[in-house]
Amino acid sequence: MSGAESLAPGATLNPGVSVLRKFLPLLILAALSLLSMLLAVAIGSVPIPIMDVLAVVQGEGTPLHQTLIIELRAPRALAAFAVGGLLAVAGALMQILLRNPLADPYVLGVSGGAAVGALGAMLWGMGAAVISGSAFAGALLSTFLVFGLAHGSGSWTASRLLLTGVVVASGWGAVITLMLATGPAEKLPGMLYWLMGDLTYARSPWPAVIALVLICLLVVPLGRSLNVLARGPLQAAALGVSVKPLEWSIYVVASLLTAMAVTTAGSIGFVGLVVPHMLRLLLGNDQRLILPACALGGGILLTLADTLARIMIAPEQLPVGVITALLGVPTFLYLLYRSR
Repeated sequence: MSGAESLAPGATLNPGVSVLRKFLPLLILAALSLLSMLLAVAIGSVPIPIMDVLAVVQGEGTPLHQTLIIELRAPRALAAFAVGGLLAVAGALMQILLRNPLADPYVLGVSGGAAVGALGAMLWGMGAAVISGSAFAGALLSTFLVFGLAHGSGSWTASRLLLTGVVVASGWGAVITLMLATGPAEKLPGMLYWLMGDLTYARSPWPAVIALVLICLLVVPLGRSLNVLARGPLQAAALGVSVKPLEWSIYVVASLLTAMAVTTAGSIGFVGLVVPHMLRLLLGNDQRLILPACALGGGILLTLADTLARIMIAPEQLPVGVITALLGVPTFLYLLYRSR
């Protein structure tokens, strides 16, 4: 067989078709993202027909529907999508940094620091803006604390960073338990809802949305370097990657993403753990594709989970963290079974 004949099947491929095939999963996820947002604003204690939702999008519709969609459901759906995307991207970055498939956005104690800051503001009777600011400050404090202790007087390794984060997270957990045990009984429900993850009082979604878009634009060009780093620091250094600056950047970016997500919606588990694993099984391990896919897939998952949280026992609402745990545990066990 000649060389021309051996290349014949591949030579017939149109470059445009090849590019479309490569990005087809992202197009499908983008379409599913729009569908999840549409369901989130249409479904609730007062269901709204899809045509009426589209009418509101076009600036028409009844005043009731405009109020429900524009002022209540759309901001919450945007916040849920952004938080889910932030957690999924942070989880994927943490798994690359620590080279540990069980790493998630909360493994280094960021959520514990945010929880201590937020619960402290609640105990002092502060408003929602101060609670969010205190949560973000607590998350940043935990980030610097873990990095400083893990670095010490020398360099840090992935295992040292992981162990330091686990210890700091345990310390924050003890402080949280103390605050719950000594807090006033009338403030405990709100504190517990925040700890379980709740989007009921999520403020403006735009900071989280902007952060998600900016981070995706920042980390996707680094996809090749992240692919090499995922194979190990020695291989990455041999191929010309500046390992330490890249690892520091991953740690800072993942911590800031987690801080933004926790500040917006409290501690929501399993999104940053399950979504990257699920997408790697479906799409492979190319970070240039996985990271934007995580942003979309995490957003879809949390948007649908929040919709379920609103309607399962309507007019009462469940914390969205409960739904993600109920969905995440069997999903992760199934993924483990498939990867045997």
